Amino acid sequence: MADRSQKALAEFLSEAQETIEALGKGLMRLDAAGGDADPDHLNAVFRAAHSLKGLSSMFGVERMARLAHALEDLLDDLRMGRRTLDRGAVDLLLETPEVFSRIIAEEAEDRLPQTTDAADRLVGRLRAAEPAVEAGGEDPLAAIALGPEVRRVLTEYEEHRLRVTAQKGLALYGVHARFALGSFDRDLAALTGRLKALGEVISTLPSGDAADAAIIAFELLFASREPLDAVAAEAGTGATVEPIGRRASAPDGTASPARRAPEEGAGPAPRPAPSVSPAPEPPDEEPPSLRSVSQAVRVDIRKLDRLMTIVGELVLVKSSLLAVAERLKVEGAEAGLTAELQRANRTLDRRLAELQSGILEVRMVPLDQVFDKLARTVRKTAREAGKEIDFRMEGGDVELDKLIVEDLSDPLMHLLRNAVDHAIEAPEVRERMGKPRAGRVTLAAAQRGNHVRITVEDDGGGIDEERIREVAVQRGLATLDEVRDLPRREVMNLIFVPGFSTARRVTALSGRGVGMDVVKSNIASLSGIIDLATEKGRGTRFELTLPVTLAIIRALVVSVAGRVYGVPLNGVLEILELRSSDVRTISTREVVSLRGATLPLVRLSRLFGLSQPQAPDAFFVVVVGLAQERLGIAVDDVVGQQDVVVKPLGPALAGVRGIAGATDLGTRSTVLVLDVGAIIEDVVRGEGMHPAVC
Repeated sequence: MADRSQKALAEFLSEAQETIEALGKGLMRLDAAGGDADPDHLNAVFRAAHSLKGLSSMFGVERMARLAHALEDLLDDLRMGRRTLDRGAVDLLLETPEVFSRIIAEEAEDRLPQTTDAADRLVGRLRAAEPAVEAGGEDPLAAIALGPEVRRVLTEYEEHRLRVTAQKGLALYGVHARFALGSFDRDLAALTGRLKALGEVISTLPSGDAADAAIIAFELLFASREPLDAVAAEAGTGATVEPIGRRASAPDGTASPARRAPEEGAGPAPRPAPSVSPAPEPPDEEPPSLRSVSQAVRVDIRKLDRLMTIVGELVLVKSSLLAVAERLKVEGAEAGLTAELQRANRTLDRRLAELQSGILEVRMVPLDQVFDKLARTVRKTAREAGKEIDFRMEGGDVELDKLIVEDLSDPLMHLLRNAVDHAIEAPEVRERMGKPRAGRVTLAAAQRGNHVRITVEDDGGGIDEERIREVAVQRGLATLDEVRDLPRREVMNLIFVPGFSTARRVTALSGRGVGMDVVKSNIASLSGIIDLATEKGRGTRFELTLPVTLAIIRALVVSVAGRVYGVPLNGVLEILELRSSDVRTISTREVVSLRGATLPLVRLSRLFGLSQPQAPDAFFVVVVGLAQERLGIAVDDVVGQQDVVVKPLGPALAGVRGIAGATDLGTRSTVLVLDVGAIIEDVVRGEGMHPAVC
């Protein structure tokens, strides 16, 4: 790419990514529609390819420009009816977003181009797509009773849509509408929207019919299967609708279309077939505003990170001011001055909360951003595996922090690929089992307070518990006696062990034991947890529970063995004060009773290998929970609550289990923030933890 500034590069990458996502979403809608694609959808995809061609040419990304040009040409052939939109064409079209994404990834990282050959090969395949549709026989357009003045102004695309109308035997109507000049854009859009619910608006042309300079008239050509009365009712009282007939003889420009007889007292008779003449000159008025219609602003996520860090530091300053006010009060300073300082601190607290909430809101993006990409992955995987898949998505409008959404794509892709390749049976097998030929795979998201729950569910064969026990013994993970005594839940969790796979065959898609351990580690790095439920022959359900954001959190500050830690408050359910006599031991694990239920207990000092000469008789238990799991964390004291900005640990400590990061509490000392999800995973599920650096 030619020499560009970092700012220009960021703008290019952002706009290109948005266009590629729109392109992919549009192509998936075409695939779902089959051979009866909505012309508007096809046009939208065509426009996305055209925009991508211009954008990549302007920034000198020639391999992307060549590919976008070839894609645009094929889409133009499809929308003009020169080629047919069949499954093979859609398969070919759906390969383009992935190649586009690889190209912009290379540009973002300033890597040497690795995708040039792949892009050029795809260009060749797009150029060599199925032969053009042969046109033969009499032109269907000749049979439509349109005046020559209308024919002259129709575009090639509009003529094509009229031919399709004639071939399908749809009724064609002329809709004449008059609008006030000041609001015609909104009124015309509303009329078009109502008509599209019944059929296709082929053409919209201005008419010279309006005698009043404050009125503008339009003629719409509209195709539908609905009768005249239904179309007239939808058009409303402000529009006149008439059918456009077919010629009984060779077109000579003299045939008249059918008319709709006017009702008594209904005003002037309907107009003849649509005609076109120049629109009247508008009266003198103010020149149009140059202000942009869009109110959206693209913002680099790193800029938001910097703002969030500043907010966190301001929170620390606010805490310091409060401490000063309290000290002045204790030292007997002037009461009025102390009260004024406390009031100013409360005002600062409210404004900081609003600022923090606003920045968090800006960071939030809908899960649709990753769901739409995953839909293409499922489709491609299903074709490669020879499976029929009924893929359903729910909750795409649920929002998560941008950085979490980006890191979710890989683990979700692993789960969906495994569902298609491993879980869903072949169509013939499903039929013999009494199941539908198409296996159902569902990707759903739902908001749960400060967390989001994402599920990947299938109705396939489920996970064979006995097969897991067998593989565990074969791989030396446990002896036969140990595996036999393991509870079902712990047996199922063996699938998350690196290299573990129950697949009896290795395919190009899966079966190498790579993936499920990656899923678990990636979810754990986001302070989340993954749960599994399965039933042999009925299906499998993976449930991921994740925090809404990791940028700035409310933390419970605790101390143990002279050390201070932060516990994310969104994972804290309640706090108990207990004595040593309240603790029982079951199978070498300490537990406490909580409202009749047994709660596993972990002492933070032992978990992190802290030196504590003698455990206190009275202590606090912080009850934490994520998904369906519950755990009590024993600490010496609860200091209070505070907003904190969690910063990542350095490379040497990044892999420490149980620690999400570090923060500054305003006392000029750094404290560690606990990773509740990782602690629950390792303690409740019996995996044990290595002592962390503390």
